[in-house]
Formats: sequence, structure tokens, C-alpha cells
Amino acid sequence: MSVCRTVLRWIRSRRRSRVAAVLASVALAAGTGAVAITAHAATAGCSVGYAVGSQWSGGFTATVSVTNLGDPVNGWTLSWSFGAGQQVTQYWNSTITQTGTQVAATNASWNASLATGGSASFGFNASWNNASNPAPASFTLNGVACTGSTATSPSPSASTSPSPTASLPSSFQWSSTNALIAPKSDATHSIDGIKDPSVVYYNGKYHVFASVANASGYNLVYLSFTDWSQAGSATQYYLDQSAIGTGYRAAPQIFYFAPQKLWYLVFQNGNAAYSTNTDISNPNGWSAPKNFFSSMPTIIQQNIGSGYWVDMWVICDSANCYLFSSDDNGHLYRSQTSLASFPNGMTNTVIAASDSNKYNLFEASNVYAVQGGGYLLIVEAIGSDGRRYFRSWTSSSIAGTWTALAASESNPFARSTNVTFSGTAWTKDISHGEMIRAGYDQTLTISPCHLQYLYQGMDPNASGSYNTLPWRLALLTQTNSTC
Repeated sequence: MSVCRTVLRWIRSRRRSRVAAVLASVALAAGTGAVAITAHAATAGCSVGYAVGSQWSGGFTATVSVTNLGDPVNGWTLSWSFGAGQQVTQYWNSTITQTGTQVAATNASWNASLATGGSASFGFNASWNNASNPAPASFTLNGVACTGSTATSPSPSASTSPSPTASLPSSFQWSSTNALIAPKSDATHSIDGIKDPSVVYYNGKYHVFASVANASGYNLVYLSFTDWSQAGSATQYYLDQSAIGTGYRAAPQIFYFAPQKLWYLVFQNGNAAYSTNTDISNPNGWSAPKNFFSSMPTIIQQNIGSGYWVDMWVICDSANCYLFSSDDNGHLYRSQTSLASFPNGMTNTVIAASDSNKYNLFEASNVYAVQGGGYLLIVEAIGSDGRRYFRSWTSSSIAGTWTALAASESNPFARSTNVTFSGTAWTKDISHGEMIRAGYDQTLTISPCHLQYLYQGMDPNASGSYNTLPWRLALLTQTNSTC
């Protein structure tokens, strides 16, 4: 997100000039060429043991063991469906999320690696209907059916360099809801726009954190609900009433850092900041903000020009945590620290990607781990018509080379031109948002199937200073999934 009125002048200048966007090649910190992925015949397979250890009126305890029969796995998600309305209420040795009947258990940091023949076990408590409690009929490990046997995929030809996220299409189509969430002013908060959402599904509810803005500046808000039809009526809690405090706080990101059993809320405050909480549903439980850096890293100072240091985004793999940020000047930065040191020690800041046209790589980056392997990067751009949209890239690792996926105005990741609206389009901007994840921990894992994206948009006829623009939140749903 931008925080200065000069951004609006940039956009207006773009609209007047109608200059075509320069789709410059992206300069990458890891090198200029695409990473070549070594081709080999992959063996996959798994077996699962599921046992109900105890059961009582309204509840039961189950233990699940998964054995990897195929090639070694580093990071896993075991998925299944419940057939009789069971609902997970508590879990251990994994992170479990449930949407309707669909359940996904993702590794903890200490059991992410499964060698061939290696096993991991976890457990959970759940509710049941006191009439029937059948075991799940089937399980999948990272998308592969657990049949108790293995299968070998054919080796690709020598000239093929398969994408690590091959289940993602090369172009995208979406449908959009109308605006679902609008700001709610109260006696001490007069709000013009709600924007920059981050969302997780946890314990049967969607938890949304967002920026709220007016002419005086920015702060943060929290709301939760069980279904998107309830989003508009959900109570909004202003986080300046917590220890997060008043003053400039914007562009939040929420995730559960499993090694510490803490929720982290990352945001910008002029620096890259974070607060922690043991209970995501308690808006008064957030700690006072702390900064990741003592000051703006030197490499950002050297390249930011007249831009702004914005939109901090944290993602972790099994060894390291990475912080991405933008500068509204065509640069995407990446810093890192070890998983064991997080949130301390964030250093080694580099330019992860750059573009000579700052509007092509503007702000609001998201990086996700994709179930089945690989990573997805999306970055907000400003098109030749002055409207916001997203471009996308993939990589085999967080610190690796990013290869364009859907990354142009004519083939965007998400733009009003590849979104179908019900009736008249309520927005022409598809701007800063967050994917609906498969889990909620620090790995930021998403399913490649039927993507959903919570985003900000606004009335196409709106005008005014940037801080007073009437941003609202809506939900995109992918309509051309390859799954």
C-alpha cells in the first residue's frame, strides 16, 4: 500500500498519458536465468494408520500415523474428509485446519522431513454426533493418494524443465463477489477505507486483519466470522485499543509461528514491525510492537529513490524465515534469519526482483508454498490504464530464481479483465490482498486447486486523496482450476 498523496498523482499521470506499460524482464538476485530442475523418475506413495483411542459423549481422541513409501519428502500435508460431521477441536504434533468436511494436517517444524520409509504421528480431539464416527475413507499426502503402495511417474524428456508448481495454470480466470466488508466508523474512528487484508481460517472461523484509513493516517482492525455471508455484519475491533497502540500501523500479515506457539501480526510502521498473541481471537491480547530492523537496510536506502518502504511479508521453510518488502520504486527485497532465531537476526537483505518500470513491480507482494512443491510469488502492479492488478511468478525455493507465470497486462494473475462480476463490475482495481491458505502456520501453504483471494477494490468513479479513497474488501474465486 502507498501512504502518500503523491501516489494518486502518479496514477492520474498514468491515466492522462496512457503510456503502455514496459514489460521489462525481471532482474533477479539469484541470477538472470530460470532455474533448471533436474529431471528424474519420481516415486510417490504412502500408508496411513488411523485409530480412535477413546470416545465419549460428544467427543473423541484420534491418533494418525503416516509413512512415506516414496522419495524423501521435506514438508508434508496429509488430507482427508470426515463423513459424519466430525469437527477437530484440538491437535498436537501437527497443525490441522478444517473447512467443512475437508481436513488438512501440516507438519510441525520438527517432523517436516520424511525419508523413504520414514513416519510421523500426530493426534487430535474432535467432536462427533454421538451416532456415527466412521474413519476417513481415504487420505492423500501432498496430493498423492495413500494406497499402501508406490507409483513411479515417467521421466520427462531431457529438454523439459518442469515447473515446481505444475498444477497451477499458465493463465487464470476468476469470479468475484460484490464488496463484502466495508469500514465501520465509531465515536473515535472515522474511517474512509478498509484495505490490505490478511486472512487465516482457524478453529472454524475466518480471521481477517486489515488496514483502516482516513485523511489522518492508518491503523489496524480485526474481525472474524464463520462464513463469508457474515463478513459484512461482523464486529470490527480497532487494534489501536490494544498494546499495538495508536500511530501509523498498516498492511498487516497474520500467521501462527508453530515453533513458539504464538500468533504473529507483521505490519509496517515506518519500519518492519510485529506483535504477538497467544489467542488470535482476542483483539486485546496483542503485544506492543517490536521492529525487525534497527533502521532501514542500506540496500533499500540506496535504491528506494522517491518511493516508500512498504508491505512486509514473512514466510518460512524448514530452515529459515524470510521477510519480503517493496519500495514503490520497482524493487522487491528479501531479508532472512534462521527458523531458530526468528524474529531476531533478520539480515542479508538483497534485491530479490526488480523492474526498470516501477509500476510493473510496485508493492503488495505475497509469497506462498504450493502443496505438491514449489512457491508462488504475486506482486501488485499499476497498469497502463492506471488500475491495480497482480502479476505472478514461480520458483523451486523461496530464495531461488523466479520464473514468470501469468505476469503481463494481457495475461495477468488477477486483473479486472480476467474477473467475472455479477452484474456491473463494482471495481476496476484488483489490489492488495491475501490468498485463502490451506493452513495458517509460518509456511503459508496454499492448495493449487480452486484458489481464493481476498482483495481490496473501490468504486471506479471514486476520487480524492489516496488516504480517503473508499476501499472495500471482496473475494475472488478461481474458475479455471486444473485440479
